[in-house]
Amino acid sequence: MLDRDLVELDAVTTGRLKEAVRRMPFRFPGDVAFQLTWEETALLSRSQSAILKRGRNPKYRPFAFTEQGIAMLSSVLRSDEAILVNVAIMRTFVRLRQLIAADVDIACRLEDVERRVKHHEPKLTAIYQVVGDLISTMVEEEKKSRKRIGFELRKKRRK
Repeated sequence: MLDRDLVELDAVTTGRLKEAVRRMPFRFPGDVAFQLTWEETALLSRSQSAILKRGRNPKYRPFAFTEQGIAMLSSVLRSDEAILVNVAIMRTFVRLRQLIAADVDIACRLEDVERRVKHHEPKLTAIYQVVGDLISTMVEEEKKSRKRIGFELRKKRRK
């Protein structure tokens, strides 16, 4: 997540958040929190309209935080609101991991079913063909052996 998103959620200023990160660099190593490059910053702030809006041309590069970085922020930012928000974010990350794990499990099961079906597909096709032939022959035989029900209209004889 970017610092600007966390600032809105944690109800702190961007300066306060960046100050906390810079004061304790040992808590925020490069794999936990890092500053975006100018190219990445430009990609984030690029607008479709030609008119620049306030805040759309950043003077400073934003920080990006991983899940562990957000956990560290809750220990650095002391406000009650920041702690509650960071706990909620952590729960969201846990839930996302659970969903991803479930998706992986479902994907493995589907792959197993697909492999089994591919193995049995030629046999099933042959069985369907034989059953279809049997049904069509039975229908044809039934049509031939069936007695007509109803009245026959006789043609009038011409004299």
